[in-house]
Amino acid sequence: MTEIPPLAGYAIGLTAARRADELGALFVRKGATVRYGPSIRIVPLSDDTELRAATMRLLDSPVDAAVLTTGIGFRGWLEAAEGWGLGDELINQLAKASVLARGPKAKGAVRAAGLTEAYSPSSESNAEVLDYLLNSGVDGQRIAVQLHGEPLPFFVESLRQAGAEVIEIPVYRWVGPADPGPLDRLIDGVLDGVIDALPFTSAPAAASTLTMAKRSGRYGALVEAMQHRVLVAAVGPITAGPLAALGVPVVQPERARIGALARVVSLALEQRTPKLNAVGHRIELRGQAVIVDGHLRDMAPAPMSVLRALSRRPGVVVARKELTSALPSGGEEHAVETAVGRLRTALGHSALVQTVVKRGYRLAVDETDIDRSDLRPSEKYSGNTKTGR
Repeated sequence: MTEIPPLAGYAIGLTAARRADELGALFVRKGATVRYGPSIRIVPLSDDTELRAATMRLLDSPVDAAVLTTGIGFRGWLEAAEGWGLGDELINQLAKASVLARGPKAKGAVRAAGLTEAYSPSSESNAEVLDYLLNSGVDGQRIAVQLHGEPLPFFVESLRQAGAEVIEIPVYRWVGPADPGPLDRLIDGVLDGVIDALPFTSAPAAASTLTMAKRSGRYGALVEAMQHRVLVAAVGPITAGPLAALGVPVVQPERARIGALARVVSLALEQRTPKLNAVGHRIELRGQAVIVDGHLRDMAPAPMSVLRALSRRPGVVVARKELTSALPSGGEEHAVETAVGRLRTALGHSALVQTVVKRGYRLAVDETDIDRSDLRPSEKYSGNTKTGR
């Protein structure tokens, strides 16, 4: 029997602007289907007067410290300065300052430029960099802070309130996608139940996704899906911020790495996979597919929605009306009967889904797989079933 990859049957939506292909490849390698819907794009500011003005302000007089938050941002800043004929002057100025690198990529860019960092937290956290500065004392100091796509108001204001002069360096900006179509379709996929996980690699990407949903009247539905059904992951605490604020459960890796993010998503999906024994068959639900006795069977959205609803209470009778509301587009009770028929066909064993006359349907799991301790009296079914109907 061919071994089934650990993520086969799952669909993962990616909104990343950078390294989306790299992250997607990690999931595809494990058997997942990946759908891309970029929610942001990076606009470099190499020709922007704001960046040049900030650079000139930094060069006016010595700075005591420079906070570098991203490798790509710092390299872009140096390239822009080279283009203006200010590259050597900028490097010389930074060499006299205490350079703080937020993470290993920023640290690598610092060293590639011939500089040495004075501090870099193992947590890769802006909060820890801020604590280091405040504990060191910043009153009367000039501090340059390289932004990473969006303002850092708390970071900057905390330094100013402590008496520092802060020079914000806007190296690039996050803006909305040039073509919003893929993101729009990705959100539809989440709401239709055909996306199982949403890993985010930046806070702007998460915020932009929510903004798109809000503009199109789908905000509440998207938040509800992320709160209760879709697995949501973030590469780190900053990225998780706008999601956690909405009550969305967010899984995170211990270290903010693309590979670690892929691993934590894979593990979380595997842990939430229902596995049941039903009338002599082993069933494993995989997002958009089912494994029956070691064979992967793809499912259309409607029958998959019915199977998910039945598997949430295995062995319990689920009314047709309840199953109707579980269908992606709703419908009449006849739509449930059609979906159940397609489900039985896809499973390959009609006895797995039993018809309970005048009441609904049940997943015919083995008695040992049913926990009846918290069932209501009406749910403790006995007798009068039919199969294949």
